[in-house]
Amino acid sequence: MIRIEPRNANSAIFSYGVPILSAFIALILASIPLWFAGAPVLISYVEMAKGVFGSKFAFSEMLTRATPLMFTGLAAALAFRAKLWNIGAEGQLYLGAMAAAAIGTGLIEAPAFILLPLIIAFGCAAGSVGMVVPALLKTRYGADEVVTTLLLNFIIIIFLQYMLEGPLKDPMGLGWPQSSPILDQGMLPPLMERMRVHSGLVIAIVCALIAQFMLARSVWGFKLRAVGENVFAARHAGIKVNRTILSAALISGALAGMAGVSEVAGLKGYLTSDLSPGFGYVGIIVAMLAGLSPIGVVISALFIASVFVGADSMSRAMGVSSYLADLVVSTSLLCVLIGGFFSRFKMVRTSLKGQN
Repeated sequence: MIRIEPRNANSAIFSYGVPILSAFIALILASIPLWFAGAPVLISYVEMAKGVFGSKFAFSEMLTRATPLMFTGLAAALAFRAKLWNIGAEGQLYLGAMAAAAIGTGLIEAPAFILLPLIIAFGCAAGSVGMVVPALLKTRYGADEVVTTLLLNFIIIIFLQYMLEGPLKDPMGLGWPQSSPILDQGMLPPLMERMRVHSGLVIAIVCALIAQFMLARSVWGFKLRAVGENVFAARHAGIKVNRTILSAALISGALAGMAGVSEVAGLKGYLTSDLSPGFGYVGIIVAMLAGLSPIGVVISALFIASVFVGADSMSRAMGVSSYLADLVVSTSLLCVLIGGFFSRFKMVRTSLKGQN
């Protein structure tokens, strides 16, 4: 007979080793469909690596792809720490993007040192609104935030399409559903000359460092972790649970909104309805792969961005489907979930003697 028992506290090496091992196993499992497709596995992975590290441009593209994933990954990680299941980062991203487009396309004309902080502030505030509403419904009426945040994604995207056909539509856009371009002084400065990577990457890394410090060293971080571990014990200890959940919701939404700001004011320069290929949903995978660690989110986002960018290069070089990237990412998440289960529990074989 096999019984499942909780493990004792795990070492740091064990905790950090599970996501790394999971990513490695995912790459091994992904080699099976590669082999069936008739592509040499080792050469395919070499081409994937070249697509990320083979040139300065390739590396910059990976960093560009990783930037919004860092923001949405942080948004998910901080909310999940408080057992607040934010599935709405995609919608919150678009709210931040709409706010950036509304402010940055000429509503306010100001020099860069005023306009850019305003765009960031309004973008983060818009993202916060998209998350604080489900959080209020959860704390006041017990509504399931998984349902409310997920459904809000569709409502926000429909609202976005209305705005791009109405108030935000570019009158010089030849009828295309897109916003007017962001003013030059409202754009995030680039990090590399003639490359698309921008200073949103620096902001994302700074946010991760601050979040890591706050979780580990601040009273707020202690309250957040306590609520996430056991809400009843936290309330018995005098922690204001609802206030802690709402604060996590505000920060989570702001980070997701910042992802939208970085894409509009850092990369594209204008808003479209296909701004995000699913950054909000992939951010959940980033957070889970990182074990909800803010610093781990940065590493996880770089890994997933490398897989997506490298898979595109491998697809062109080897003639295989670029959807292999989705397979690697989904397999990584599955391996992390399985690894996380075995990091918390162990299987013990017991004898049936003496049991009736």
